[in-house]
This record gives sequence, C-alpha cells and structure tokens, in this order.
Amino acid sequence: MAKILIIDDEAPIRSSLREILEYENYQVSEAEDGAEGVKLGSKFAFDVIFCDVKMPKFDGLEVLDLLKENEVASPVVMISGHGTVDTAVEALKKGAYDFIQKPLDLNRVLLTVRHALDQGKLEKETKRLEQKIQTERSTAIVGESAEVRAIVELICTVAPSDARVLITGGNGTGKELVARQLHELSTRHDQPFVEVNCAAIPSELIESELFGHEKGAFTSAVKQRKGKFEQAQGGTLFLDEIGDMSPSAQAKVLRALQENRISRVGGEKEIEVDVRVVAATNKNLKEEISESRFREDLYHRLAVIPIHVPALNDRRDDIGLLAQHFLGIICEQHGKLLLDMTEDAAKMLQEANWTGNIRELRNVVERLVILTPKGGKIDGALVQRFGGLTTTD
Repeated sequence: MAKILIIDDEAPIRSSLREILEYENYQVSEAEDGAEGVKLGSKFAFDVIFCDVKMPKFDGLEVLDLLKENEVASPVVMISGHGTVDTAVEALKKGAYDFIQKPLDLNRVLLTVRHALDQGKLEKETKRLEQKIQTERSTAIVGESAEVRAIVELICTVAPSDARVLITGGNGTGKELVARQLHELSTRHDQPFVEVNCAAIPSELIESELFGHEKGAFTSAVKQRKGKFEQAQGGTLFLDEIGDMSPSAQAKVLRALQENRISRVGGEKEIEVDVRVVAATNKNLKEEISESRFREDLYHRLAVIPIHVPALNDRRDDIGLLAQHFLGIICEQHGKLLLDMTEDAAKMLQEANWTGNIRELRNVVERLVILTPKGGKIDGALVQRFGGLTTTD
C-alpha cells in the first residue's frame, strides 16, 4: 500500500485529499505546517508528498529545499490556491514533481499520484540495475598485503596471454574476482565473459549447459540451444567449482581444450571454438585425482598457470581496507551517507575469525550499515551486538 503525506495548513483541504486518497486504498498521513511536514517527510519513507505553497513555519518552497537537504527522494506535488507561473516554475526547478492549482480536481490528483508512483518504481528499478551492473563490472582487487600484491602482479603478467589459469582457494575468498580481472586485462576484454557454476548444475544437464544441444536431443529439447562454450566465443569461459564436474563432462571438456572443437548434445557436427578457459575450485584437485574423482590430464590442461587465493584470516592486513571498500559501496546502495567506523569497531573486525572469508565480511558490513541508527556510527558496541563474530582464540 502506497504511503502519501499531505502538508497543508488548511484542515478542509487535508480532509478532502485524505478522503479521496483513502478511497483509492492509499495510506495517508497529515502535517498542518511546513515544519511538521519536513519532520515527517524526513523521518518516514513516503511514496508521494502533497505540499501547499503558502504555509506558516516554512512555505512550500522552503519545504522542498529542506527535504532535498535531508536526502528525501519522495516525489513532491505542490498545491496552491494562489499559484502563479513564476511560482510553479521555481517549484519545478527546485525538484517538485508537479504543480496543481486549487480547487483540486479529483481526476487530476489521482492521475498525478499514479504517474508519480510509476516514476518512483521506474527510478528504483533503474537504480537497482545500475547498481547490479556496477557490481558486476567492479573487478578491482582490494588489498595491500604481500599476498594480494603477488596475485595482482601475476594477473598483470598472465592476463595478456591466452594461457589457461586454475584459481584455487576457499569459499568466499574472491576467486571469481580474480577470473574477471584476468578477463578485463586480457586482449579479449571486449568479448563475452561467461560464467558456469559447475556445482549448481545437475550432472545430467552439465553437458547440455556447456556444449548446447540440438532440437530433439532429449525430451525437453524443443529447440536448438547454444552452450556456454559457444556463448563465450572470442572471450573467456569461467568454469567455477570445476572440482564438482561429472566424469563424463570432464572428458568432453578435455577434448574441447585439446582440439578447440565441441559437439552439441544430440549433434554430429563439430563446431570450432575460440575461448580462453579459466577454472576455479575450492577443492584440492591433487587429492581428488588420487581418489579417481578428477582426471589428471584435465588438471594439467587447466593448471598452466595456478593462482591460489589465500583465506581472509591469512591476509588480516587487508581487512580494514576491505571493510572501508564495502562500506562505501553498501552505503551508496542503501542511499545512506558514508558512515564512520570507529577504531574499536575496525579492530574487532580485524581480529575476528572469518571462516566465510571476504563474502562473510561483506555480509557483516552490510548488516551493520542497515542496523546503524540514523546519524550514528559503526562502533564497537554495534559490532559486538550485531556482528555475530567469533575470534580466532
């Protein structure tokens, strides 16, 4: 249910607007002057705000300025019985969504509300997509520890070549980030980066996912489909959690790497592919080979350049930098000003036991951002209460 705030010093206007809006199932709040309107509009999230121009304790234009200062994103519809063209233009310049003259027309009011709500939804969706794209494209590796510097140096050396890379490390250490950085710094950076999570795809579907299938190859194959190898043509194919790949799929991947050709499931035609393969795993593949769960010849094809990403507990010097990095991103995503983090809070994060590695640290920072009171800061008491941290002792 959309929430609407009415700011007007005339009780009959507030009453008539409330009646109209509540009849349309909107939730309505009222403020009888500009000061109360600014207070309510800044404290609660309203989907639309109606604001009179002539009022005591801040007129409508002052209310617009103050709401903007308080970073209120709600669309504001100005209403006035003494409106002039100059007033309307000034209000729109200050960021008002629309300007309606009194006496209010029922249809105009409802149409304006619907349009404002639609625009709000569109802006939120646009912002969400922009944030998603920004996150997906952000490949910077954060850290100044000796371990991270060595990884970055190796990436810069290896990326321009087409050498296959095997990235190892625990869950949440940032293996995908290394893979994306390899792609971004390669000569293939303007071509697709295609990711396959081998652990998330059932063994009976992995071959179709990788190599595609022809129409009628199996019951649900109602049309031809290109696999990930073809989708990554000219670019990089990232095989994440390759240690979980089925033996039959391993054999076909090995053949594809040897011959640079694939065959779709149910097809006889061989298709040439030009992809750079980067693989990652959280398993010890040498142990998997000794237990006959992973092909040794495939391992040697993949591990031309091995890169090991250390656990966060083994690069504690980077925890402060990572926390500040995530703090900036998450505050922006949640529409908050950058929060301060006290020294005791940062120390608690640095001394914690990060079994979930960087992914866990990011989740904790996001939790702290969400739970920090407005105007507050992330301090030791907040971390102790909501961080859910354990120490290495």
